[in-house]
Amino acid sequence: MSPAKHGLGRGLSALIPPTQPSAVTSAVTQVPVAAISPNPRQPRHKVDAEALRELADSIREHGVIQPLIVTPAPDSTALAPRYQLIAGERRWHAAKLAGLATVPVIVRGATPQEMLELALVENIQRADLNVLEEAHAYRQLMSDFGLTQEQIAAKVGKNRATIANALRLLKLAPEVQTALAEDTITEGHARAILTLEDPKQQNTLLRQVIEQGLSVRQTEEAARRLGDRRPLTTERRSTSSTSRPTREEHEMPAATRALENDFRNALGTKVQVFRSRKGGKIVIHFYSEEELEAIYAHIVR
Repeated sequence: MSPAKHGLGRGLSALIPPTQPSAVTSAVTQVPVAAISPNPRQPRHKVDAEALRELADSIREHGVIQPLIVTPAPDSTALAPRYQLIAGERRWHAAKLAGLATVPVIVRGATPQEMLELALVENIQRADLNVLEEAHAYRQLMSDFGLTQEQIAAKVGKNRATIANALRLLKLAPEVQTALAEDTITEGHARAILTLEDPKQQNTLLRQVIEQGLSVRQTEEAARRLGDRRPLTTERRSTSSTSRPTREEHEMPAATRALENDFRNALGTKVQVFRSRKGGKIVIHFYSEEELEAIYAHIVR
């Protein structure tokens, strides 16, 4: 799949920094499949078994066309060289499945951080990761290596708002995350559910989406209704007879709902539009300083 679709204008080689000559060889060389171990920081957790079998059949017929990228393993010795994968894990698994004894590789030096970055970029370019796997990898870059969202965005060729929006999905209730990872619901459904802060409400809406087959727009409307079901405070009860109708007491015009949905899709967060005779107001919700910065960057810059 074309990298441009994912906003990536850089290949793996652009992210591999120069290293000591002894650690690098630009030449393609054959190494035993058994001498290679998987990338311990591989962000992809789910592999399509049928797709892997098809790849194995192709490799059995034509061989491994594109070399794997590896780095010397910590336990590697001159007499018994060993390698860790940087990129090409699917090809490695498929080569084993096809019964190959050796595979073509290019050896590169890479730090643990670079191994995660490069594996992440390769998987994004090939559309091999679901959005939650991407989000977990972004969070690992932040927690393990202290990278900011802006630095991650520069490394993977995406804008900062995209990184922030992916990370927000990790705030979904575990059941909703599972449904998203298993493609039971779409990312659009998940973002609509995410406008609800209460995990119980998220799970309630998830069940409704699955049982009723709700569209994304219907899910957004259902989330709005659930979010508006807040108990009245004592003050509101005492003044309810004289106060003006609230959003809970009437349906919003379709045009206003459409505006809210457009704002939510653009900013990746809950947005409320309140209209009055002389104008109105827009309320943009954020749930962390990082999200506030992403919204600021999206609007101001």
